Amino acid sequence: MKTLIAAYSGVLRGTGSSILSALQDLFSITWLNRSKVEKQLQIISVLQWVLSFLVLGVVCSVILMYTFCTDCWLISVLYFTWLVFDWNTPQKGGRRSQWVRNWAVWRYFRDYFPIQLVKTHNLLTTRNYIFGYHPHGIMGLGAFCNFSTEATEVSKKFPGIRPYLATLAGNFRMPVLREYLMSGGICPVNRDTIDYLLSKNGSGNAIIIVVGGAAESLSSMPGKNAVTLRNRKGFVKLALRHGADLVPTYSFGENEVYKQVIFEEGSWGRWVQKKFQKYIGFAPCIFHGRGFFSSDTWGLVPYSKPITTVVGEPITIPKLEHPTQQDIDLYHSMYMESLVKLFDKHKTKFGLPETEVLEVN
Repeated sequence: MKTLIAAYSGVLRGTGSSILSALQDLFSITWLNRSKVEKQLQIISVLQWVLSFLVLGVVCSVILMYTFCTDCWLISVLYFTWLVFDWNTPQKGGRRSQWVRNWAVWRYFRDYFPIQLVKTHNLLTTRNYIFGYHPHGIMGLGAFCNFSTEATEVSKKFPGIRPYLATLAGNFRMPVLREYLMSGGICPVNRDTIDYLLSKNGSGNAIIIVVGGAAESLSSMPGKNAVTLRNRKGFVKLALRHGADLVPTYSFGENEVYKQVIFEEGSWGRWVQKKFQKYIGFAPCIFHGRGFFSSDTWGLVPYSKPITTVVGEPITIPKLEHPTQQDIDLYHSMYMESLVKLFDKHKTKFGLPETEVLEVN
């Protein structure tokens, strides 16, 4: 009898060890799967924004036109009627939604690269600001994540400051896409909008302008730090007219997340791009990132490369209702000098050699 009990106890002890071992294996597998699931969620969060940026407006336009020809035509009529009355809302800062800006999807978006926002100086809530964002990259992913979402806690780092990321006005003529953009605090990059925000919206406004625009995106490629700025002076004139301080901002890694085909000057490809840029406002790029399922294939998912956006020291700008060209040139040169200093001061912290030089075109 004692022998049987001893044997039975041994089995139980063996079973307990087996169960413990199995549980440990299970937890290790679960943890592995969780890591993979988080990575896939990060990829999905980035891809949804890329697709929204590229095709959401066109797709929604087609759907609404199709709906107009069906029994659900009333939906299209109601939306387009409301659109007429709401047409000028983007020019007045839009409809910012803190709920949308705090979506968990943006934290997955941030962690995919990852994206980081670095503050170097405090900003006074009694002043208005124009941030010059450099470089454009292909899509300005760092600008979007840092200033149109709360993923990097921009509101906590700059309390009392309301960021408005300015983008092409044509995006706000697209149904549904315009609502999506406005919910993040994105506004049209035109004079009427900027005049309104800097003169009729109180203080503490920060308008982020990607100064290089479409021209700069055409030269975006990994390993290149170049900005299109030397002849871009309109934002300085606006700052002078409203007495808004200029804040140089540089995003290390923005050019690393996509590869594109660079057409030489004088080629047919560059000719087509410049025509689009002149008449439509953007330049079509032939670019690629990684695939959805594998980093070894091509696709629209950007490469997972760190993007660090450094916000520099504000340049105090006087309010001049009618600035002269000499005034504009003076503060433009001060801005360029400040941007180069910002780049040189932080470049070695983010993987660039001491010999790296910022190319200003």
